[in-house]
Amino acid sequence: MNNAVTQLSLDSWACDNPDTDIPQALETGKVLFFPQLAFALHDTEYALLTPALLGPKTRNISFASAGLSGAVGSDGTLLMLEAMMQRFRRHAQHLIQSLLPRYTASVALGATSFRPMDVSERRQSWRADDRRLHVDAFPSRPNNGERILRVFTNINPAGEPRVWRVGEPFEQVARQFLPNLRPYTAWQARLLKRLGITKSLRSEYDHLMLQLHDNMKRDAAYQDTAPQVTVPFPAGSTWVCFSDQVPHASMAGQYLLEQTLHLPARKLYQPDTSPLAVLRALTGRPLTVEQ
Repeated sequence: MNNAVTQLSLDSWACDNPDTDIPQALETGKVLFFPQLAFALHDTEYALLTPALLGPKTRNISFASAGLSGAVGSDGTLLMLEAMMQRFRRHAQHLIQSLLPRYTASVALGATSFRPMDVSERRQSWRADDRRLHVDAFPSRPNNGERILRVFTNINPAGEPRVWRVGEPFEQVARQFLPNLRPYTAWQARLLKRLGITKSLRSEYDHLMLQLHDNMKRDAAYQDTAPQVTVPFPAGSTWVCFSDQVPHASMAGQYLLEQTLHLPARKLYQPDTSPLAVLRALTGRPLTVEQ
């Protein structure tokens, strides 16, 4: 398709003989695209494809160890929704374990997300607007260099694609924005944790990644002129990427399932390709907090 995307032939959520080039493609910042890999809905589940399930002021519906959140509806509807999301969660986990067996012992399941809203209809601040190119980083959830791996599936019943913009390699982004980022201060990180603003201590790595996220989104000229390609992911397709490494923007589409997984950077096939390794090389500092 293009240099940002690696297309693979797979129509099952478990792969007996994975391509040996998959780890390198994924870990060097490519999006793995599976045009024939669909998540099959049960007949009764098509009734769940409606934004009416979103709770007030909620962008997405989430399922995690604490259960379902962000959804409204009858008890029966919510049970059916939870069952669908749990089934997708298992499928996504099996996909990653079969494609990337070295991850299996270390990867941890994060939240499962159902996104029934039309992306083009969102009205949000620039910081929350995912139609702007960005790499993922989260203000309240520091990860101290841990990778953010995501599996996406387009379940649009009308055949509409999920349209992304995919940007330049992470190192080029870092080289452009690093010189203007604010310095890290440990006392501010400790205060944020003490006040409950962050769930754990924000490391210098987290501090830099948050600023990259914000500065990319804030910079209108960068959004327009940065190297990028437009990629339509058809209904019935699946794609996988490290969203902390791949600059991406979701421009159009409705009805998406997404599974987040977390992986220590040292457990990659090639740890020196991680954003942590790139930022360490560019700054000359360790950036992480000893656990």
